[in-house]
Amino acid sequence: MGNASDTSSLFASSISKEHDILMGLIYTIFCILSLIGNCTLLLVAHHKRSTLKPAEFFIINLSVSDLGMTLSLFPLAIPSAFSHRWLFGDVVCQVYAMCGVLFGLCSLTNLTALSLVCCLKVCFPNHGNKFSSSDARLLVAGVWCYASVFAIGPLTQWGRYSAEPYGTACCIDWHAPNQELTALSYILCLFIFCYALPCTIIFCSYTFILLTVRGSRQAVQQHVSPQTKTTNAHALIVKLSVAVCIGFLGAWTPYAVVAMWAAFGDATQVPPTAFALAAVFAKSSTMYNPMVYLLCKPNFRECLYRDTSVLRQMIHRGSPQPQERFGSTSQRNRDTSASTRFSNGQQESYGACVNCIENPALCHVTAPRNTACILTGSACREVTVNQLSARKQLDFL
Repeated sequence: MGNASDTSSLFASSISKEHDILMGLIYTIFCILSLIGNCTLLLVAHHKRSTLKPAEFFIINLSVSDLGMTLSLFPLAIPSAFSHRWLFGDVVCQVYAMCGVLFGLCSLTNLTALSLVCCLKVCFPNHGNKFSSSDARLLVAGVWCYASVFAIGPLTQWGRYSAEPYGTACCIDWHAPNQELTALSYILCLFIFCYALPCTIIFCSYTFILLTVRGSRQAVQQHVSPQTKTTNAHALIVKLSVAVCIGFLGAWTPYAVVAMWAAFGDATQVPPTAFALAAVFAKSSTMYNPMVYLLCKPNFRECLYRDTSVLRQMIHRGSPQPQERFGSTSQRNRDTSASTRFSNGQQESYGACVNCIENPALCHVTAPRNTACILTGSACREVTVNQLSARKQLDFL
């Protein structure tokens, strides 16, 4: 009975009900935007899969990890926030925490790999040009394996998963290092290899790219063929990758700071509201990738525009009202298109003024005539059909 009581208190919210409801509303907005953005990005990537560049595989993988976090965390966090307590028990809590660590670390490791690939292509073009789609797929698989090591660790007693200090979600037990040596080693490795090292690599990679571009623009133009379009494409990928990295690190840094405060400082001094606010920032990271690439990358944006145009046309064709409303117009168009045309392709009424239509007495326009081009030797002349012989008229018509 004591254990049940402890578990019940562990999963009870430690922040006010108003704050929980606000978190639930914010999570709902994040969930909707993330689902729409990431699903759209994956759909666009699927349609242009034959023209994807190696660096764009990491963009797609980032979208997959963001979508995984959205589908695994928000459906559990939202009802728990509105209920003012964690609703799903200890086992689901462990799975929830593992998914959060897996997809979060996968996103950060993926951004690290993307920064290295961009650095390789810009700063070391001789090697960067050899980086193929197969290499990108292999590196993406390595990203998932790297993240899985740290996500599965607490399930094998290296570290521990538990309820968040604010009570309505689950993550790594940040208080455990004060009690267990294995938990302390896990937190240290997590901080060094999954935050400090990736952030350092990302910072150094993009700094090196900036220095290389500023120091010698020839290096940027040399790392690809003379095609300016390809050069611009790689430069754009670099810029967008920097934007995504800044957004992602800006979202996760508050949580990392609060977590390190609880792990290596006095955990009792960390207010639960600080963890709740940091968690909100961290979960917002699922929206940045699709927003940046769909809004700012021209080929993704053009592909999205084509897809939405096709969808609008399909909806327009399937709607009965427009067909009924424009039925007579369509018939008139067919009748007009079937009418006699000049030899230059214009319709009979082409060029007629409004006065001629409203009051024929005001205008005297010569009626359009059917004409034909006659080729005689090397000369070509245009005559009216009625000037031809009857036999030629029949052959022509």
